[in-house]
Amino acid sequence: MTDLRIALYQPDIPGNTGTILRLAACLGMKVDIIEPAGFVLSDKNLKRAGMDYLASVAMTRHINWERFDAWRLSEGRRLVLASTKAALPYTRFDYAGNDILLFGRESAGVPDHVHDRADHRVIIPMIEGQRSINVAMSAAMIAGEALRQTGF
Repeated sequence: MTDLRIALYQPDIPGNTGTILRLAACLGMKVDIIEPAGFVLSDKNLKRAGMDYLASVAMTRHINWERFDAWRLSEGRRLVLASTKAALPYTRFDYAGNDILLFGRESAGVPDHVHDRADHRVIIPMIEGQRSINVAMSAAMIAGEALRQTGF
């Protein structure tokens, strides 16, 4: 049994957050929102992207990074950061069933102090010259691989 979680660090775009919440609802994953978010979490775009799936997703809001990090450490969970600065492809990482998959802000990723706190960092390999993949697409790709490995 897997207890993987998706964490979003200060998300900026309600449509992407809603899409990730819908993904999590469909896959039985829990979501952690590390505030402050760049929008009101009851935003109509969040509801539009998440549709009626929002009622069935388990979402925890953390007031800030420090509170989230203290909580995850107390739970004994590894933090796996999706980062364009990582070297290890996400398909070559060995996921554990209680990992937290962390995704940064669409506009800026995560600050250095958050990057440094991650237990592991993974990258989605891309062709040269491209900056990044949409955060909701990245979450789907990495969550799918983590679930595959942990017995979903």
